[in-house]
Amino acid sequence: MPRIIAVCAAALLLVGCSQKAPFADLANGNCTRTQANLVNKHISGQIDALADKDWELAYSFASDKFQANVSLDDFILIIGTQYAMLIENKGYEFNECNLAGGSITQEVDVTSGEQVFSLTYTLTVNDSALGVESAVVSEFVSQINT
Repeated sequence: MPRIIAVCAAALLLVGCSQKAPFADLANGNCTRTQANLVNKHISGQIDALADKDWELAYSFASDKFQANVSLDDFILIIGTQYAMLIENKGYEFNECNLAGGSITQEVDVTSGEQVFSLTYTLTVNDSALGVESAVVSEFVSQINT
């Protein structure tokens, strides 16, 4: 009986180890559900930290490359002057997630004040860790009618 338990435990470990990391294969196309969920969780963490004005936490969601080129003080300045809608957001919604050229793009609609903004986030993966490279306001989507 102990031998059967040991064999079963070893088999479970091997099966668990054989599963691919969610970002091991960044083939061009739509994100898998698992990839999209991880990307959304990462972006949510940054947006929520910005709304709380927890600058250091928000900065920690940026990629290593971004952090090597942009200081925390510059990050705070950029967010405050160009991305106030993230600080003052009343909610956000995730749309399309795509993989291309080793990068991940995620469309996010952010409601701020009486407006909805569409942002395109670009993320990279470094040693299985996600990092935000950029967020571009791609368009002003709509005015909310109250």
